[in-house]
Amino acid sequence: MQSRLLEYFVLEVTARSAADILEIQSNSAALFYRKIREVIVYHLEQESHEIFGGIVELDESYFGGIRKVKRGRGAAGKVVVFGILKRGGKVYTSVVGDTKTELITRKIAPDSIVYTDCYRSYNALDVNHFYHERINHSTLFAQGKNHMTTFGIRPNAS
Repeated sequence: MQSRLLEYFVLEVTARSAADILEIQSNSAALFYRKIREVIVYHLEQESHEIFGGIVELDESYFGGIRKVKRGRGAAGKVVVFGILKRGGKVYTSVVGDTKTELITRKIAPDSIVYTDCYRSYNALDVNHFYHERINHSTLFAQGKNHMTTFGIRPNAS
């Protein structure tokens, strides 16, 4: 029964639907799903202390909220998710109130090469112990020379 519940969890079937399919109590399926999530969180927290070095990319994304006219930064009710990508390696993400330099300096080793977009909150990196390179999305993306987009999805990396 647990292996079937795990299979449904991986397939993103809701706990209630999985319970209906397997003919078990929905509370039992919900408890099992919660335990799986707790195990995932535990393992992610074990890796969260890792320091990134070498070539890393930083970017933030905005999720949720109500969009009337304004999009992206400054739109009402958005949740900011900040990400660090080690090229060819792992990704670290964190929900943040704003893009804090403290998180960056804690997670990235000195002398690393750090790529960001031109957002002004990254200005603080220019005085830290990183080699900081800014990517201007509006000009380089059109030329096919964009090194970085959100969390390292690079259409034409060079």
